[in-house]
Amino acid sequence: MFPSALRPSPRAFALIVLLIAACVLGLAPILVRLTETGPAAAGFWRFLLALPLLTVLAAREKGGVGAPSKWALLAGLFFALDLSFWHYGIVMTSVANATVLCNLTPVVVTLFSWFVLKERPRRLFLFALALAMGGAFAMAAGADGGQGTNPPLGDAFSLSVAVWYSGYFLAVKAARATAGAMRVTFWATLLGAPLLLIVSLALGEDIVPASAAGWGACIAMGVMHVFGQGGVAWALGRLPASVTAVTILVQPVVAGLLGWWVFGETLTPIQALGGALVLGAVVLAQRSQRAKPISADAQPG
Repeated sequence: MFPSALRPSPRAFALIVLLIAACVLGLAPILVRLTETGPAAAGFWRFLLALPLLTVLAAREKGGVGAPSKWALLAGLFFALDLSFWHYGIVMTSVANATVLCNLTPVVVTLFSWFVLKERPRRLFLFALALAMGGAFAMAAGADGGQGTNPPLGDAFSLSVAVWYSGYFLAVKAARATAGAMRVTFWATLLGAPLLLIVSLALGEDIVPASAAGWGACIAMGVMHVFGQGGVAWALGRLPASVTAVTILVQPVVAGLLGWWVFGETLTPIQALGGALVLGAVVLAQRSQRAKPISADAQPG
């Protein structure tokens, strides 16, 4: 793919994949609003329509689809909770707020890695984390008022997602120790699909899109899920979970720009400053890891 002199290091290539995956996932809040279904139902179609492609890609990995580990199944449970709360947050508050608040995940992941996994972060990384959180809060606080159907409740739902997404991150990280990225994503998605269907039925949501455009958005979400979450799972096999969680904060920056472009949501100067702080924090987080050797738990995938 690259001439030998220009070929990136394994860590740099993993970072490139992660950044692309994060940008792809930035499409999620836009597509949720276009599905013409209920919020949880949108998550159900995202999972269901991703499964055929995930099956093919997982079968191509070493060991094929195989059997799920407990960590892959736990990842599916956490991700179903993640999407149930976040998709409601997306319709109740602004795209930028919903995406930023759920991405407070790096704080939870870093604290867990520090105190439970004994992975002590460097001072530069902690500074990058603080900078990223400052940028995230600036994007949320700077949002123009009156966006969404119930901004306070939407913000609360989106904030709770930080816990569910952290659980998903850590479960995928553990699952990647013994399985490829697509196998882990396949099993997490297979478990999550019926759980999201149950939630959508229990809440009386509209399940079926009303038009071809709605179906198109659902199909696009399935493709986005495969390459977005599959890319994140692949990177988690090669990068520290805490660094991955900070890097994926480029997602709300992309989502905020798309929300401004597609829905006309005002991107205020404070939000723009917050986005710049997040991007700067991602660079610092990566610099803090340069002296460390690449993770030894990398798996084919």
